[in-house]
Amino acid sequence: VQLVESGGGSVQAGGSLRLSCAYGGWYSGYCMGWFRQTPGKERERVAAISPGGSRTYYADSVKDRFTISRDNAKNTVYLQINSLKPEDTAMYFCASTGSSGNCRGLPRSTYVYWGQGTQVTVS
Repeated sequence: VQLVESGGGSVQAGGSLRLSCAYGGWYSGYCMGWFRQTPGKERERVAAISPGGSRTYYADSVKDRFTISRDNAKNTVYLQINSLKPEDTAMYFCASTGSSGNCRGLPRSTYVYWGQGTQVTVS
């Protein structure tokens, strides 16, 4: 499947992190998204990006602090998280729909390829 996240860690509130997700070259034509999950809760989509990277979409709860981007030349999608809050503590996953259609508002079930996740802990 080849989606590999990195960049998580433990940070203090107010800090920043940049998460990375390396993907196989064939994902460059697909919608990509970042999700997060805490124990006992459903996996929440926080951001999505179109295949070319020109269109981005965010959950209302994060849109002023999170930035998704991708570099298809490097086969990597990023999630920049600023002004971290304790409630951002979660396992973060990148995922792909495996398709190139409209990436806006796609439900979690649309994403069929997943990475193993990277933990973000904010204290």
